[in-house]
Amino acid sequence: MKKVLGWLGLSSKIGDNMNKIKSRSEINNFDKWDLTTIYNNDDAFYSDCDKCIKLIDGFDKIKNDMMESADNLYQVIKKDEEIDILINHLYMYAHLNKDSETNNPAYQKMFGKINNIINTYSEVSSFIIPTLLEYDYSVIENFYLEKPELKEYEFVFVNIFRKKIHTLTKSEEKILSSFEQTLSFPENIYDTFSNADLKFGSIKDEHGDLVEITDSNFSLYIKSKDRNVRKAAFDTLYNGYKKYENTISLMLSNDIKVNNTLAKLRKYNSALESSLFADNVDISIYNNLVSTVESNLKPLHDYLELKREILNLDKIHMYDVYASLLDDYDSKKYTFDEAEKLVVSSLKVLGDDYLSIINEAFSKRWIDKYPNIAKASGAYSSGSYTTNPFILLNFQGELNDVSTLAHELGHSVHSYYSRHNNPYQYSQYKIFVAEVASTVNELLLSKYLLNNSNDNFEKLNILNRLIELYRTTIYRQTMFASFEKKIYDLEANGEILTPDIINNEYYKLNQKYFGNDAVVDELIKYEWEKVPHFYYNFYVYKYATGLSAATAIVNKILNSEKDAVKDYIEFLKTGGRDYPVNELKIAGVDMNDKKVIENSIETFKDLLLQFKELYYLTYKK
Repeated sequence: MKKVLGWLGLSSKIGDNMNKIKSRSEINNFDKWDLTTIYNNDDAFYSDCDKCIKLIDGFDKIKNDMMESADNLYQVIKKDEEIDILINHLYMYAHLNKDSETNNPAYQKMFGKINNIINTYSEVSSFIIPTLLEYDYSVIENFYLEKPELKEYEFVFVNIFRKKIHTLTKSEEKILSSFEQTLSFPENIYDTFSNADLKFGSIKDEHGDLVEITDSNFSLYIKSKDRNVRKAAFDTLYNGYKKYENTISLMLSNDIKVNNTLAKLRKYNSALESSLFADNVDISIYNNLVSTVESNLKPLHDYLELKREILNLDKIHMYDVYASLLDDYDSKKYTFDEAEKLVVSSLKVLGDDYLSIINEAFSKRWIDKYPNIAKASGAYSSGSYTTNPFILLNFQGELNDVSTLAHELGHSVHSYYSRHNNPYQYSQYKIFVAEVASTVNELLLSKYLLNNSNDNFEKLNILNRLIELYRTTIYRQTMFASFEKKIYDLEANGEILTPDIINNEYYKLNQKYFGNDAVVDELIKYEWEKVPHFYYNFYVYKYATGLSAATAIVNKILNSEKDAVKDYIEFLKTGGRDYPVNELKIAGVDMNDKKVIENSIETFKDLLLQFKELYYLTYKK
């Protein structure tokens, strides 16, 4: 996540002066998202909260005769849908307001209100799936004949009945539902502990000033031009994590134990199988990713050797890995207007219809552009079936911010197409494909900038960013995926996940990935402690598969393959009406084929070659 470092004025000299962070009221309205398209005021929000509570109360009364007839089942499905749509509408207003001013008590209250409603409805509606699964699917098929409208939900029902073997009784499901928050305690405790309580110490920066190291600013100092600063940041952060290894390993091992236990209770062969089941992703895709990447580590080693050579180092250490290859490059600054023009120009290749949605995002205030006091950090795209997409940014004029704008617009257009081309029940795409559309936009932007720049230094900067994107996504995230599977398997086989066992497994993987020519500093064994994604239950591999799929799609589009754009737009429109692996096939990408991963590695190699040739041409004149 990108952190708020300050606000930069929207002017031709953006970046010349670092202004104080502005209050929300000081930001121009046109630069803020327009939430009146959701509710005109807070009173309207609370009025709908009351309406939602009444709907939930009424819903609880119709559950007993749900399967007595096709009409009854249809009534329950439609009422559940009505409540769900309203809850999501309410949630958008509350969470977007809260993120625009996290210290505003009115928004905190609003957010608490909707979360209470969500928790209540989760428990009230927990009967639906267990009740359905008390019957054979043939009963549902007969209901289709009695009530043809139910046929519109066929894929929903098919998906539910896939879970039959993994679903407990109604009473057991209700018990688990009531424990939902308790079961997520390891993640919640980790979030609080890492964000509020962890202290690491201070270092001297490039100017000799004493600065406190935090998880938020660590990325700045680990990329420092000064190697002493990089090493100091590395040592300070990971020595800090070393102090807490017992506490954090207990959090993670308990989270793993919870997921392994739930998988066993639900009759899955493993927590990995349980995690992949919802997307209908075969474990072979996960294993194929890991094995393919680990069979192609040489390009990563070549990159590290190039970095060692350019930085004039005897050996690459772990604290050198993030150092820029262009430590003397004064990166170009962009106004938001310039960023908008670049993004629009780079996405013209996707056609007029796609661009019309992009232009609507800018003209109709879908985007909250700049940092303000107490605004949530980072960037995201959000929205519900009854709202337009909304984008939170913290734009500060860097190339990274321009890329982030393209990225989040990719999510937003994907959501727009999904919601406008599907009924509610099929309007939400799966996480497995969520990063594809956003990454396609990032890659198209980078290719456009490379093709339209006459400045070798700017080109090198873009290539450097792309190389790091592939290194940190294909290699780093796959290493995480390999580590995650290993420690889950250890726990499932009765191993007690002590700090030493977790640390050593992580250290051995770093040795494998970085090779013999790099110095794998011992403190890197504590890096796993700072990765919140290990509490997301086999999530990280999706970054690597997503970038690989996006690379394949971009190559097809830019090589002008027949129907490449048309097929890609059709993929964006599929929403959740099919399984994600099948949806990607519409765009011409088969994730069962290891060539998809291999081609992303070939792209990494090609980028590395382009950089090397241009670097020596530019610097060795």
